[in-house]
Amino acid sequence: MKKSILLILSALFPFLLQAQSKPAEGDISVQQTVVNMFAKLADQDSVGIRNYCTSDVVLYENGQIWTLDSLIKKGITANIGTNFKRTNKFDFINTTIRENTAWVSYNLYSVMERGERKTSVHWMETVILIKEKKQWKIKVLHSTLIKRA
Repeated sequence: MKKSILLILSALFPFLLQAQSKPAEGDISVQQTVVNMFAKLADQDSVGIRNYCTSDVVLYENGQIWTLDSLIKKGITANIGTNFKRTNKFDFINTTIRENTAWVSYNLYSVMERGERKTSVHWMETVILIKEKKQWKIKVLHSTLIKRA
């Protein structure tokens, strides 16, 4: 009897691993907006970053309230000419869409390099997006610093 149960479980195990649900198509487009915005930040593309945010976006960062101009000044302008490189990795936790509003929470792991200096940062973030002209745009971003090394 035990051998039969083990045999059945071992046969089903690969299928159970694949049973994890994949994000819905709408979830992917919301998540991709977040990924694209951070890619533009990493590319130091102040024009491109505006394509993924509303004109009145608000960012809550380390107890401060930032506008899009604040993000560009602190995330892009301050790093120009400093041999800066940033890479981002996302671990999406939850994505919810209700009509033209979406919110997504995720862990963001970034590595920032300035010459020989490398800093790894882990944030937990929540973003609220709205749909403008059939395109998702970030309206609010709240960031909590988890670890900086």
